Amino acid sequence: MAGPISARQRIVPIDTLRGFALLGILVMNITGTAFPFAAYFNPLAYGGSTGANLGAWVFSHLFFDLKMMGIFSMLFGAGVVLMTQRAEAAGRPFGGIYYRRIFWLLVIGLLHAYLVWFGDILVTYAICGIFLFLFRRRSVRALIISGCIFLLIGALLSAGGGFAQGQLRNVANEIEAKVAAGQEMTPRRQALLDQWQDLRSGFDPTPAEIEQTLQSMRGSFTQVVKANAKETVMMHTQAVPFDLFWRAMALMLFGMAMMKAGVFSAERSAGFYRNWMRVGFGIGLPVIAFGAWRMQQHNFDFIMRFMVDGQFNYFASVLVSMAYVGLIMRLCQADLLAGLRRRLAAVGRMALSNYLLQSLIMVILFFGYGFGLFGHIGRAKLWWIVLGIWMFQLYFSPWWLARFRFGPAEWLWRSLTYLKIQPLRA
Repeated sequence: MAGPISARQRIVPIDTLRGFALLGILVMNITGTAFPFAAYFNPLAYGGSTGANLGAWVFSHLFFDLKMMGIFSMLFGAGVVLMTQRAEAAGRPFGGIYYRRIFWLLVIGLLHAYLVWFGDILVTYAICGIFLFLFRRRSVRALIISGCIFLLIGALLSAGGGFAQGQLRNVANEIEAKVAAGQEMTPRRQALLDQWQDLRSGFDPTPAEIEQTLQSMRGSFTQVVKANAKETVMMHTQAVPFDLFWRAMALMLFGMAMMKAGVFSAERSAGFYRNWMRVGFGIGLPVIAFGAWRMQQHNFDFIMRFMVDGQFNYFASVLVSMAYVGLIMRLCQADLLAGLRRRLAAVGRMALSNYLLQSLIMVILFFGYGFGLFGHIGRAKLWWIVLGIWMFQLYFSPWWLARFRFGPAEWLWRSLTYLKIQPLRA
């Protein structure tokens, strides 16, 4: 009979790595819920850009931005390989179960995105999952090549989009200069100017636009949901097809290759993982630091970020993600920090529940229908909230799993996937 795997069948290093990534994702996501959207990329937009606040941005950019999403994407791909191998070993069909699983992930993601927070990643993963299944039997070499192609397409789309945005900015500046000189504001000129203003307001908002966002997110439940839905539409029509999809697919394909190569089960040699750490931290971090320096030199101009400055983190973050993989696998091999690893593995076993729980905690803290702290806490001080949520989830997850087989969201997802209510009590 088809069914979810038992606790005995789980690969503990994978759960540990997933828990590590899940906690790390919070560092970036909290910025997206505590500040206006532009502050996620640009510390000059909001949240503090000097002293400890600037240091907090640099630290999160170096060690967390895209790295945790990279690990999570790799593990998503690894999961497809693992589920396929187990289904084939048992001699049972898997396609129907897999696509039901993806369908319900999409539903959960859409509900999360529109009703809770626009920064949802589950919709992107579900869309990628539709195509990922087609690669499940490819060789390690083919998966790595395919991943590189997807990664390159994403980089080219970003650079091309940045170039097009730069051209639009130039045209808008020319129109404003001509109108100031007395020329007529034609409908076409107005349309181009409006297009530029809409684009700019998302990445480089004026003080008035920032204030409008603050009032919306500190407002009633209806106001917050309306403002959040607007950002969600932008994410699903622009960010996902032109950015998130390509990079997530690339990392998922890399993860499939790594699973087939025994990387995620801590089966490779100690030297193999140490080399990953040397390359990732020794090369990846300096490259990312150089990109961050360039961003500061260009005053965090979003067009330069898309064209050039963001590309350093886009590519080098893959190396840092691999370094983190090497670090966690070595800790598992050497049996170090056993207590912490057990707690991380518990967080990873109920990653979906913990991911959704993080969002619920954040929106209750920051949005108007909760405590309304949106925009009131500086970037550096957000770390106290991050640490508090980390501690809670590290202790709550083992407590829950000592009593129940799955996290609540995992239980619902599995029950819907297998068309049968799963036993919840341990």
